[in-house]
Amino acid sequence: MEKFTVKRRTFLQAGLGAAAVAVSIPRIATSEEQKMTIVLAADPFALELKDAVKEHLEKKGYAVLDVGAAKDKEIPYYDSAPAAAKMIQSGKAQRAILFCGTGAGMCIVANKFKGVNAVCVESVFSAKMARAINDSNVITLGAMIVAPWMAKAMVDAWLETKHTEGLESFAGFLKDACGKVNALDTGQ
Repeated sequence: MEKFTVKRRTFLQAGLGAAAVAVSIPRIATSEEQKMTIVLAADPFALELKDAVKEHLEKKGYAVLDVGAAKDKEIPYYDSAPAAAKMIQSGKAQRAILFCGTGAGMCIVANKFKGVNAVCVESVFSAKMARAINDSNVITLGAMIVAPWMAKAMVDAWLETKHTEGLESFAGFLKDACGKVNALDTGQ
């Protein structure tokens, strides 16, 4: 295996500069992406945000599964995040978007499951980089932090970004890094 070292400053200067430009370039989703199944889960605190994103995804043609709380069914974050994580593990969904007050609780619980790479995001840029750098298959959002219009933009950026996109000169390093991180996975 090829040894690839990169200095942090070089990575930040070259990679994130290119990524910042890539964030602003609109991309049309392929039909394969449109067929993707996405599982959603929210605790009672984040129902409105989840419902706004759910409607947005359905309008875009995604298959959406909802395993979290509903207006008539209260499910806490520590019960709804495992339900979504198990859908990722089983292959019934390719991606998950989880919602709670800050996004942190859902993120902590989801990352307990083997094969789940959850990132708590608070901006379009962090959502895009969660895919480009970390190849995340789950993002979490906080209803106390993110407005529905911003959540929709964040979700679009995350779903439309490929691993290493905009960071091609670091692709080998990033793929190797994800492999090493996944090798540490000791979850269920």
